[in-house]
Amino acid sequence: MANDFKRFTVSSATTSTGASGDALYSCPAGAGSSALESIVIGITLANKTTTGVTADIYLDGFDGTDTHIVKNATIPAGSALEVMSGNKIVLQNNGTAGDVIRVSCGTASALDATLSVLEDV
Repeated sequence: MANDFKRFTVSSATTSTGASGDALYSCPAGAGSSALESIVIGITLANKTTTGVTADIYLDGFDGTDTHIVKNATIPAGSALEVMSGNKIVLQNNGTAGDVIRVSCGTASALDATLSVLEDV
């Protein structure tokens, strides 16, 4: 199978948390019912305001194993947070449902998020 690098964004993230946060990326299904995997290679959160904010990144697992990747991370005014720091996260899809990365911010319209991923296509 081929690999494809892609970028996904959320502008002005919601204040809703956990499974109600903005979907930044959803692991796609393969052709038919085949499962696919994606590798998250970077997530950056940017504070667009003049005051500090807090942010969450949440893994909404297709198998019910929902976890926080980052919880209440502080991002100073006008700066960014590189969440991955050289690590990778493997996301999976069972053919019908896939893992979803969600993002939220403690302050409405204050945060932009960017995710880079390598998809198995």
